Amino acid sequence: MSFSHDIKDLVAGSNDLLHANADWWERVPLGNACEILNGFPFKSKHFNGSDGAPVIRIRDVTSGVCTTFYSGEIPEGYWVEPSDIVVGMDGDFNCRLWPSERGLLNQRVCKLNPHKDFLDKRFVSYALPAYLRLINDHTHSITVKHLSSKTIAEIPFPLPPLPEQRRIVAKLDSLFERTRRAREELSQIPRLIEHYKKAILEAAFRGDLTKDWRSQELDCNIASPRPSSEIKKKYRSGNGASFSPPYSVPANWCWLRLPEFGDLDRGKSKHRPRNDPALYGGDYPFIQTGEVREADGILTEFAKTYNESGLAQSRLWPVGTVCITIAANIAETAILGIEACFPDSVVGFIPDQETALESYIEFFLRTMKEDLDAFAPATAQKNINLDTLSNVYVPVPPLVEQVEIVARIEKVMDWLAVVHEEVEQATHLLDHLDQANLAKAFRGELVPQDPNDEPASVLLERIRAARDAQPKPIRRRRARSTTAVERD
Repeated sequence: MSFSHDIKDLVAGSNDLLHANADWWERVPLGNACEILNGFPFKSKHFNGSDGAPVIRIRDVTSGVCTTFYSGEIPEGYWVEPSDIVVGMDGDFNCRLWPSERGLLNQRVCKLNPHKDFLDKRFVSYALPAYLRLINDHTHSITVKHLSSKTIAEIPFPLPPLPEQRRIVAKLDSLFERTRRAREELSQIPRLIEHYKKAILEAAFRGDLTKDWRSQELDCNIASPRPSSEIKKKYRSGNGASFSPPYSVPANWCWLRLPEFGDLDRGKSKHRPRNDPALYGGDYPFIQTGEVREADGILTEFAKTYNESGLAQSRLWPVGTVCITIAANIAETAILGIEACFPDSVVGFIPDQETALESYIEFFLRTMKEDLDAFAPATAQKNINLDTLSNVYVPVPPLVEQVEIVARIEKVMDWLAVVHEEVEQATHLLDHLDQANLAKAFRGELVPQDPNDEPASVLLERIRAARDAQPKPIRRRRARSTTAVERD
């Protein structure tokens, strides 16, 4: 559906500061000071991925890069040069100064050529998006929204004197460059946070994080494995290979395989089909791999529940179970904060309480994610199995030191979460700052006025004269078809 409002009335009634207009400026229909060229309907049979001329399609207005090429005959007049203004006319009505190589203007994209005596191209690029958003907000559609060049031409566009436009553009360019650099610096912080998390975990499981604490604690019980008789038979021998520790740990730590100090088993979902509605809608939470991935530590959120029939063909795991995904999302981990069922694409590990903390194990498994993912074969859906997990060795300190390690890790993680939130807030504030600077520019408050600038009345008169001097388009009368004549 297309736009059906009067854009002048919408702008006049808008409370958006980006639609402001300084008192000494005039407004002019954008089409009076700007040529608007609609794209050409290039035939898709000549589209390809590499041969011919780049074609600017709607999606490319957002990305700024062409991925389609045209190898057919090229009509004259439909080239877009770098820094030309392009507008996507379907969807969200995006616009930009074209940043890439020369390309062909495809249908449903238009190009704006501001009259160089009246409008600065970059001034248009700063002001236009707010008006397109207003049109978009008032274009109702069940499917895809459509924008017409007629609507663009009718936008009551702010028209400062050309020298003032250039002063505004220079100032905005400078301010936006500062916020761009600030965003770039902020964008590096999440990566640094992830590196720091990795370093903290590595230090924790080598014993370095609690080295000072350990020097003061003399009475610690060293962890020991379960008796062989308490380990499931299939896990007793491991993979048969001798284990060589990947790094050194303190003398009172020991390396243990998961089955040597806890119960390891897959979730259950015996019934087929698994999505049978008869299994769902009861009181028992049903956890899936995506929810393990999103939990970030303690898992309490779920979308589905089993009823009694669902529970009967599954298993209810206790609070404190370490969940490990083995299909699709490999080696994502979380600790159950609720009793829950899960399918066989998730493995549960319940550590012996006198040997290990579930939170210590979950933190350690995070350091193993890349290694475990490497064991997953590159099939249609990657997966690992219980044999792989049963041969994971964990550096196990005395239980009391595990408590201290977890406390120190959580303290660091909490601090890093605060830093990450502050980065997001700072980025959000930069967005507000950009919008505030734009609003200040369109109120005429961003740059000083110059009494030598051309008065608005003179500028408008020059625009009218320029339009009057343009040759009128010749309207050709269409020939009537024989069929039409016969009908008459």
